Order: sequence, then structure tokens, then C-alpha cells
Amino acid sequence: MSALGAGVEAPEINLSYPDGRKFSLAEARKKGPVVAAFFKVSCPVCQMAFPYLERIFKAYNKSGTFTFVGISQDSASDTQAFNRSFGVTFPVLLDPVGKYPASNAYGLTNVPTFFVISPEGAIDTSSVSWSKSEVEELNRKLAELSNIAPAQIFQPGEKVAEFKPG
Repeated sequence: MSALGAGVEAPEINLSYPDGRKFSLAEARKKGPVVAAFFKVSCPVCQMAFPYLERIFKAYNKSGTFTFVGISQDSASDTQAFNRSFGVTFPVLLDPVGKYPASNAYGLTNVPTFFVISPEGAIDTSSVSWSKSEVEELNRKLAELSNIAPAQIFQPGEKVAEFKPG
């Protein structure tokens, strides 16, 4: 089974932050769209991608028009080490190791994978692995929601590889 696509109803996500606080997708959607970015700390493509997602988060987070969460398939300690190593400051949830209820509900076979979920509960965007153009589209979408010009996520001369599952 491949990851859920755009237009599909998003399954509920009820996970915890590393500090034990609870997250509910249904509650987060009441505030606006939700970006959910799934990853594994040992994934080299995740290690390359997440600093770019961090740039997007920093560019628009203050607008308060959306919720942005990472969803780790690893332990709290490994996840916190990943966040420190790769400069991730956006909130990260833990998908319990060995069970992976959120990852399974979303049909994940590859990471990184991100979804943009509408306030009504539909998946607006589904991006599997890494695609510069899909990250640029996420940037444009969040800029529009935030009512500001798109930020420059990719710097001039910065080499960015493309990774898509085969």
C-alpha cells in the first residue's frame, strides 16, 4: 500500500510529544491546516530534507494560520538528538516504535513523507520522499495561507538532489 493521496480523508492522529503532552489532529485542524512530516532519524533523505522544512516552518510559523508537526518513527531520545543535529525546532510527535499507528494509517512505505491536511479533514497535499518542486509548492501554499510573499527556501547556488521512490 502506498501513502494516502490528495483528496482522501486524513486519518486521525493521536500521538505524544517527547515530553508526554498529547496531540490530536482533530484539535489542531480547528486552528487551520496541518502539515504533518513523517521521518526516521536514520534516513539520509530525511536528514537532507528536514533542514528545508525547518526553513519553511521558520518563515511562516508566526502567522498562526497553520500547525506544523514532524512525526518521528524513533524513540524520544533519538528524535531529540536528530532535532539538535539537523536544527529542527518545529514540534515533533512520536509514532510509537514497532506499532507506528499514524505511519500505518497513512500507508507509509517511504520517508520522508509530508501531508497538508485541510481544516475540513481532507489531505490537500501528499509528498513521498523528496521532491524540490513539491517542497517549493508547500512553501507557496504556506506563504499564501500566511498572506505574505514566499520565502526563499533554496539559496542561490545550493545544490539540491532529487529523490523519488522507484
